[in-house]
Amino acid sequence: MEQPHAPVAAEASAGAEVAGDAYIIRPLDLADLSKGFCELLAQLSLSPPLSEEAFRARFAELAALGADHLVLVAEEVATGRLAAAGAVMVERKFIRRCGLVGHLEDVVVDAAARGRGLGERLVRRLVEHARGRGCYKVILNCTTELKGFYAKCGFEEKNVQMGLYF
Repeated sequence: MEQPHAPVAAEASAGAEVAGDAYIIRPLDLADLSKGFCELLAQLSLSPPLSEEAFRARFAELAALGADHLVLVAEEVATGRLAAAGAVMVERKFIRRCGLVGHLEDVVVDAAARGRGLGERLVRRLVEHARGRGCYKVILNCTTELKGFYAKCGFEEKNVQMGLYF
């Protein structure tokens, strides 16, 4: 995850992708707490709001991981609100000659922004980040309803997901 960076106007030169004319895809920033980040995540899973202190602490922890953890957001240029988010984490393995695996997590597009290709552009950016880090694969878990979306992004169904929740 990158450190806090310049305002949206400077994003094009900082490696952010302008998704059409309406959105800019960029790394998560400290200011995103007030741009609806927690509300966006709550559309994915029960996620109570975070205090600014808790958000800043987690942001710092993730930033310390460098390029092994990237959270991207899509900001609507007209409103400054976040319309999508997703993360990729790089796992360091012993198998495959100490290979790297990307884990896609917490991909969500605001209900009002769905159907515009924003999620696909976000996922492709996250996958490219993992590829650029040298990952030999990128994996994710999703609901049956989202299999078609991820297939459109190039993923194929493999194995069975299992979970143990606490």
